[in-house]
Amino acid sequence: MKQSKLVIIIPHFNNPKSLEESIASINEKMKVDIIIVDDGSKIKPNEKQIKQNYKFGSVFFEYLENNRGIGDALNLGLEKALNKNYKFIGRLDCGDLFIKNKCYKQIKYLEAYPDIKLLGTWAKVINKNKQLLYELKFPVHYHEICNKIYSSFVFLHPSVIFYSHIIKDIGYYPHKYRRASQDYAFFFNIIKQFKAENYPEILIEYMDEPNSISTKKRRLQVLNRIRIIIDNFYFGFYPIYGLIRNLLLLLVSRNITTALKKVIYKR
Repeated sequence: MKQSKLVIIIPHFNNPKSLEESIASINEKMKVDIIIVDDGSKIKPNEKQIKQNYKFGSVFFEYLENNRGIGDALNLGLEKALNKNYKFIGRLDCGDLFIKNKCYKQIKYLEAYPDIKLLGTWAKVINKNKQLLYELKFPVHYHEICNKIYSSFVFLHPSVIFYSHIIKDIGYYPHKYRRASQDYAFFFNIIKQFKAENYPEILIEYMDEPNSISTKKRRLQVLNRIRIIIDNFYFGFYPIYGLIRNLLLLLVSRNITTALKKVIYKR
């Protein structure tokens, strides 16, 4: 089968059932290849079965001998994607689900507006029973994204697709923030040099996982976000507000912030 212009990187760690569910959600009217990076799992994915069942492109497996964290897994995926000369690179996490033709819509938009180098989407947040908790509608336009990134997440990581060529300018996921907030730093590096937007449509179902990195390492994640804001700081309203907001988050539990999101974003 001819190589796709797009490859999706999926990190995996001891969760083959969710991996297979996520892959099964890919339903596109274009070819979409996949690179699965197993991060030293004891419970390995069924490589043969996944390759046989996937109908939209090729599936490649890479294996890290030991668990090194999602950042190292993603960087290995980026390296392999660049070596295979894909034009676009996307993301998906185990447990998250693409809505039909998600990738097709994003690629069409990126090709229609080539000055935009990264494109995310809006999302539904669901629980393990696939019940809707709330919706995430991130800022759409570049100027608003550049301002709001200081105070909150402006991209849902597993929703983004970006041009592969930007990696040579911005680099890989930074090791400085290993195991927490590497995606936040990665997005800062991108928007400092390239235009990025969000596609204003819900195109992914994002699993609210109680054992996720965001939950288990929340304090480290917030501390790293503060470090990243300081690294990108200038004297202005948005960086100052972002620092204050994240300092306050250190005093508030994830349960409280999740409850607030359900109230604010519930549709």
